[in-house]
Amino acid sequence: MTTPLHVVALRRMTDAMFYGSGARSVLLRIPAPANAVDPGEQLGFAAPQFQDVELTPVVFRSSTATMVGDKAKRRELLVSATAVEALAGLLSYGSANTFFASAAGVVVDDLLLAITNVSELEAGGLIYAYKLVLREPPKNTV
Repeated sequence: MTTPLHVVALRRMTDAMFYGSGARSVLLRIPAPANAVDPGEQLGFAAPQFQDVELTPVVFRSSTATMVGDKAKRRELLVSATAVEALAGLLSYGSANTFFASAAGVVVDDLLLAITNVSELEAGGLIYAYKLVLREPPKNTV
């Protein structure tokens, strides 16, 4: 199945805008594939392993989301649909939502941020990007 040209054009325009506005790369931490040969892993004795995959282009946006009583800082991350769907397909995930739901978080400058919400950005019913709301780990205060 081929992607219609207007979808390709919208996604290329989005990628160009991301790169033009200072896009960067981040790492998505996902579970590593299980080793079916290892009996310890089959029985749940082995510690889960994770792998980091690069997401690019992405753009950070100031977040207006605030939670009462929650001191953790929130950030919004816009991710190219082109990158997400290529990685989701390559890693055999059925959809982008499954891909993000399985992730342990997003690594930004050696800091693991939790994904609290994922939404699709679309125009005319065509998905061109994904918005991830990320939460920084709370600061330890004594």
